[in-house]
Amino acid sequence: MPLKVGIQLYSVKNAIAGNPRAVLEKLAETGYRYVEAANHNAGSDPGVGFGLPAREMRQTLEEFGLKIVGCHVNPLREELLPAVLDYHAELGNTQIGCDIEFYPYGDLDYLKRRCEMFNHIGELCRERGMRYYYHNHFQEFQRFGDELVYDLIMENTDPDLVYAELDTYWAARGGQDPAELIRRYQDRVILLHQKDFPADAAQPLNMYDGVVDFREAIDMELFLRVKDPDGFTEIGTGTLPIQNYIEAAESCPNLDYILLEQDATRLDEMESIQISMQAFRKFKGVEL
Repeated sequence: MPLKVGIQLYSVKNAIAGNPRAVLEKLAETGYRYVEAANHNAGSDPGVGFGLPAREMRQTLEEFGLKIVGCHVNPLREELLPAVLDYHAELGNTQIGCDIEFYPYGDLDYLKRRCEMFNHIGELCRERGMRYYYHNHFQEFQRFGDELVYDLIMENTDPDLVYAELDTYWAARGGQDPAELIRRYQDRVILLHQKDFPADAAQPLNMYDGVVDFREAIDMELFLRVKDPDGFTEIGTGTLPIQNYIEAAESCPNLDYILLEQDATRLDEMESIQISMQAFRKFKGVEL
């Protein structure tokens, strides 16, 4: 089955903060049907970060023909989960995840404790008929000894409790082949994030090729400092071999959606996501 193309709402974070209803309507007009939210205020807002009650949010999505297929939840805390899961159940969303909350990993013992927590959260989600997924950046492709942090996370979490949302851009920027990772974890990948890397980027593609020391503890301050806004371009207009990733995804039995995401753009955000939608039409194996 072709991958359904959706959008991570972080791509329109500035526009949506001012008028979420108008932005959701525009997304639908552009042709997007599937959305993933990014809630960085779960402590005060258990939903999708817009401050809207679940019923109003559900009605808005239904009005514009949109379906929510996931949401990043930060901070990810056990005491917040009941309200978060209740909200998303009202929307019909069965998947929540985490992204960048747990850096730096520091040492193997800390990493294993985080994995225990991921398993616990996954169990709480499963009890509610939902799935929990882990989203990567480039930090997971550092090493403890001979093993990648990402592989250790997969090895120390229960595959029935902790799934993967593989961000192919960040995997590539961690010096990895995203297509190989997709095939390696084909049974656990349930969402793909797709960004693109510009041909005229000042940084090398691999962040460990002179941008960040491979052995350095990467905390949020460092991550934001080295994350170059000009290291992103409209998806389908850059240099990443996206067709290879789509073809690798054919091996994934639980994968239905590929979500376009752009962290930064030189353009108006709404113009940017329209260009990405049009550029993505050239790829085979996707449904727009």
